[in-house]
Amino acid sequence: MVIAGEPIERLFLWGHSTCTLESTNKAEVLIFGGFGGSGKHARRDDSFLLDPLHGTLREINVAGRPSPRLGHTASLIGDCMYVIGGRADPTNKLSEVWIFNTLKNEWRLLDRTGSAFPPRHRHAAAAVGSKIYVFGGLNNETISSSLHVLDTNTLQWEELIAHGERPCARHSHSMVAYGSKLFMFGGYYGEALGDLYSFDTLTCSWKVEKVGGRSPYARFSHSMFVYKYFIGIIGGCPVTQHCQELTLLDMRSLVWKHVTLSSMDKELFVRSTANVVRDDLIMVGGGAACYAFGTKFSEPMKINLFPLLSLDDHDSSRKLGENEVNKEEEGMMENGNVLLQAPHVGTGSPQHPEMQSLNVENQTGQIDASSWVVKLEKKNAKLGKDILKKFGWLDLERKVYAQEDGLFISFPVTEKFCAIFSEDRFEVLSDHHPSKPFRAEGSLLNDMSSSVALDILKEYGATKLPDELVQKRKACKSPLKIMTEAVASLIRQKGLSDKLLEQLPNRWERIGDIVVLPISSFGDPIWNSIGEELWPIIAKSLNTCRLARQGRVTANGTRDSTLEILVGDNGWVDHRENGILYSFDATKCMFSWGNLSEKIRMASSDCTDAVIVDLFAGIGYFVLPFLVRAKAKLVYACEWNPYAIEALKRNLEANSVSDRCIVLEGDNQITAPKGVADRVCLGLLPSSEGSWLTAVRALRSNGGILHVHGNVKDTEVELWANHVSKSISEIARSEGHRWEVTIDHVEKVKWYAPHIRHLVADVKCRQI
Repeated sequence: MVIAGEPIERLFLWGHSTCTLESTNKAEVLIFGGFGGSGKHARRDDSFLLDPLHGTLREINVAGRPSPRLGHTASLIGDCMYVIGGRADPTNKLSEVWIFNTLKNEWRLLDRTGSAFPPRHRHAAAAVGSKIYVFGGLNNETISSSLHVLDTNTLQWEELIAHGERPCARHSHSMVAYGSKLFMFGGYYGEALGDLYSFDTLTCSWKVEKVGGRSPYARFSHSMFVYKYFIGIIGGCPVTQHCQELTLLDMRSLVWKHVTLSSMDKELFVRSTANVVRDDLIMVGGGAACYAFGTKFSEPMKINLFPLLSLDDHDSSRKLGENEVNKEEEGMMENGNVLLQAPHVGTGSPQHPEMQSLNVENQTGQIDASSWVVKLEKKNAKLGKDILKKFGWLDLERKVYAQEDGLFISFPVTEKFCAIFSEDRFEVLSDHHPSKPFRAEGSLLNDMSSSVALDILKEYGATKLPDELVQKRKACKSPLKIMTEAVASLIRQKGLSDKLLEQLPNRWERIGDIVVLPISSFGDPIWNSIGEELWPIIAKSLNTCRLARQGRVTANGTRDSTLEILVGDNGWVDHRENGILYSFDATKCMFSWGNLSEKIRMASSDCTDAVIVDLFAGIGYFVLPFLVRAKAKLVYACEWNPYAIEALKRNLEANSVSDRCIVLEGDNQITAPKGVADRVCLGLLPSSEGSWLTAVRALRSNGGILHVHGNVKDTEVELWANHVSKSISEIARSEGHRWEVTIDHVEKVKWYAPHIRHLVADVKCRQI
């Protein structure tokens, strides 16, 4: 990954923690602590946000943060990250819990309650629902086998007495949650462990999992992740056995699968972190310290996981063993391993010497003369460098770098070198190896001719190869550029005007796994004539299996979506934001991206013991934040769109809050309850004024709060607020209430249109 903002050296860490923060507009990785960083390597207390899509890194400067540490864990529950344990220094192991509120950017130390939680580091933690489960770890010479759980609702620790096939003590293992179960692999207890355990949080029992296929190598200090229906394992110690392998457990068939990453040969993913951001695996940090060779850190890497979904396209029930190859996947599998190319990272070094004579131009296209390196074995690197410098062949503007774990050194060469020595005159002498070191007797370096210098380089097995660093930079194309190039090629084949390219979108939205193009894109009817070829090209460019184009929301009372599916079979999507899952049919129900800030604001309200009436519930835009995050006692959800009601009921079940919601189908003026609400939400645009009387009737006799939405001209905000206050006051008086009606706050949610704002007035009604 190319990193902008903070220096990339600040991510040279190990023993740190990460969590994935996802919202409608972006997804970021929250990084805390660890050992390393820029300058003098040390334990850190820094916090960063890494945006993998744009490659930006920014520091979060917050007062009152935890002390520097490594070997801790971090788990995200809702909007809060819980940092547990760690090591502050060689003699100080920690048992404390720090909570970071990602909305308020605030740290606070948890007061310990419940059972004692012993100090530890190098433990593993995973969250299921509102509980964080912690297993194992190290405290001085003591290796733990205990399982503790932190209930984030009560903020109390409890040590669980588990049943079944209990695992031995261990540290430096990894654990993830999949559904209601925990899956734990590996670790260290006198030796590297290679066992896989599951823990059922419902029955409180451990089980040794019996899994088909070749088992992963035993390891510790590795990382685990969950992607779709796969549990993945990457990195760890010992590094020589599996540093290029990604191991996957297919949860549908309980079969191990193994993927070769062709660009991982130089990375050291030991005590690194792995986070899934949409379809990408984001690897941050990792490394080791060696007294002989110094300290090694890995750079952040982004690996696209989407190709994994094709692993079972041909025979999902077949158990691929160690030596089995599905012939239908020829070109994808080799020796039982799937070759998965990591994007924006390069193709890696050849794995076998005989592969060094491959014509790289066939893979990368025409290579610029200034994009070559000469590769030499490390033992011959000093002589090679002296020769290249003497004749002006060493390109001092580019970096010298090591390959294949430092066994080879690559020297960037100049255009002068490439002009004099063409590739066919500088091929590898694979059948010749010098029997003794070159000694410049009678041919001292100063008197050496260029032809003799070339012979010496060839004698020592020099190889001319494309510069990996240059190829990486050239390979980093944005999705917009990829799409533009692909569409340009298509319209030229069809003899159409290049002016059509002006109608390509420069931005798009993602609903679940559907990429949604704006309504203004591809406006010319001529696009429809090539739609069968066009839309799959667009989908491939944007790395999606389902593509749609936004339509205008219908002006009828149910405000149906007119989203058009261009690639894919249906419009049902799962979308998660602010820790809440929304499922809906995007072709039938609208979803507003710009309301995220307002949903977060409602979610942060204190609604404990409160009864809420939502007069325009939809699929649960505000119903779910009130129930899941604000902990409302009860919500009445009024809705008359049958498609939205179907999605709403589905979402209430998926978020485990259906027992605290009453869905009222039909016109809210008829179905809405009266005299029960502490709050009423009126989230209808452009105006909810037609339901203000219904809202007042829904409030308790002593009043409450109305959240009144509306679209307002930017020059008439104060006028609108006064109108809302005056109207609600008059309605209340007509209903026999003696209320003082005030506008506590006017929230500016978003721009709805030029000079038109989406506003929310918080109207407080108090009995006089």
